[in-house]
Amino acid sequence: FVMAGAFFVYVLVIYVELPYVFAAISAVLIMLGMGLGVSRGFIDPIKAGPHIGFAMMSISLGYVLRGGARFLWGREVFPMPRVFDIEPFFIGNLVVTGDVLFISAIVAVFLLIFFFIFYRTTTGVIIQAVYQSERGATLIGVNVRAFHQSMWGVGLAMGALAGILIAPISLLHPDLGATFLIRGFAAMTLGGFGSLGGAVVGGLLLGVAEQLFGFYINSSLQDITAYLIIVAVLVIRPAGLFGRTVTVRV
Repeated sequence: FVMAGAFFVYVLVIYVELPYVFAAISAVLIMLGMGLGVSRGFIDPIKAGPHIGFAMMSISLGYVLRGGARFLWGREVFPMPRVFDIEPFFIGNLVVTGDVLFISAIVAVFLLIFFFIFYRTTTGVIIQAVYQSERGATLIGVNVRAFHQSMWGVGLAMGALAGILIAPISLLHPDLGATFLIRGFAAMTLGGFGSLGGAVVGGLLLGVAEQLFGFYINSSLQDITAYLIIVAVLVIRPAGLFGRTVTVRV
């Protein structure tokens, strides 16, 4: 889904010749609608089954999208249109580009928005209630089915936004997103599932760890850092740095 959002922007900018901002907004809205459709058409019918079914369905749909992209564009790599044509500048020995500044600003804004929604609004309370107990949320009047559909829509829209932000500083190809999926999982595992702040801190620590491993030990270890972190955290502290261990009475 990360890849799909980036390819939507590529098509709208290159072939339809829309301005980049309008193309990005259109791609996010398209993926929002796709998320609602996926939830209704593919997720709702398997709700009564085991939880592994959700994961398998998501993985299968991802492979379908990747296969479709490979059918249309092959395995070629495409340069994504630049957001800003600003000359790179240096901060000490660090090279900073306009794209990196733009992406960092967008990510910071969305993090603040999500922190506010999650911890300061009724919607955030509902999200936490459903996460803790769907049955309990239903008993207090929450429409859990509509909630899940909305979360799928928002999730795919944010995945599309991630692809749109990643593609300009990497390259656009059908496997875009697959390499970042395991890093995202590692960041959540390190920070703690269910902790928004933990996911942010986990992502930052993972990025630093990758660079340190690559610079001081061996560059070949940089690509396996995420896997090493997942294994280490699951063995030492399965709940993550900021996750809470919950005891359930049966």
